[in-house]
Amino acid sequence: MRQNECVSFTSSPELDQIRPVLADARELAHEALIDAAEGGVGDYLGVTSEDDTAATHRFLAELQGYRGWQWAVVVAAPDGADVATISEIVLLPGPDAIVAPGWLPWEERIRPGDLGPGDLLPPRHQDPRLVPGYVATGDPAVDDVAYELGLGRTQVTSREGRLDAAERWHDGDFGPDSETAKAAPSTCGLCGFYLPIAGSLSAAFGVCGNEYAADGRVVHAEYGCGAHSDTELPTGAGSPQFDPYDDAALDVTERAPTPEAGTETAAPTEAVAPTETVAETESAPQDAQSTN
Repeated sequence: MRQNECVSFTSSPELDQIRPVLADARELAHEALIDAAEGGVGDYLGVTSEDDTAATHRFLAELQGYRGWQWAVVVAAPDGADVATISEIVLLPGPDAIVAPGWLPWEERIRPGDLGPGDLLPPRHQDPRLVPGYVATGDPAVDDVAYELGLGRTQVTSREGRLDAAERWHDGDFGPDSETAKAAPSTCGLCGFYLPIAGSLSAAFGVCGNEYAADGRVVHAEYGCGAHSDTELPTGAGSPQFDPYDDAALDVTERAPTPEAGTETAAPTEAVAPTETVAETESAPQDAQSTN
């Protein structure tokens, strides 16, 4: 058995196929395990056959940090032997054991978002996403620049690299299948803030130029959001206090009641008095001259 192999054991179906000398070696396996493990041995889990001359007895491992692991004690008995002997004792992870994740090469451990300020991440050796600048990529917008000797980039995105990027963008948060896009009133391809990118991907992707939406993000033409340039609020959804004033609108007020005939009117207001006073003041000099 390999040291880190997860195993799942069943006892009863195979018990009849195991030679009795191997199946009856349970106590022998338990005593050998107690001596070798010096504790941490739990309940008996069963026995399985390795071949005609060997079988494995299993016990639960009660060790801190090894939840779900099992002790495996292999016993052996050649053909014709009446007594089994201990062949191997090993600690193995069970089907519900906590095990370390599988090993990955360091260049495959980097994930999107891991790169921070000051970090350097060179491309992989012979990265399939890149091709030399003098190799045709199938994208006229790229090839026209790449073939300008001395002016083109040393490497450009290959067809495989463009297809990988297109698939990520299509399936990402700004693709047509996102929840935001499904609830949007229209699509980015019809939005005034949509800035198409150059090259072969321009038919399906662009950059959002709306600072209140997906600003600066690559969006699919079929993506959409509530900040579309043609979005209109429903009637009555705004606030009268902050809506712009409409000069064409007329303010309608109730007309003051008209007094009925025969009803005494109010006395002249005091506003008339200043007028009479002004008239008397203006005639005063004339009276003074006539007196003289």
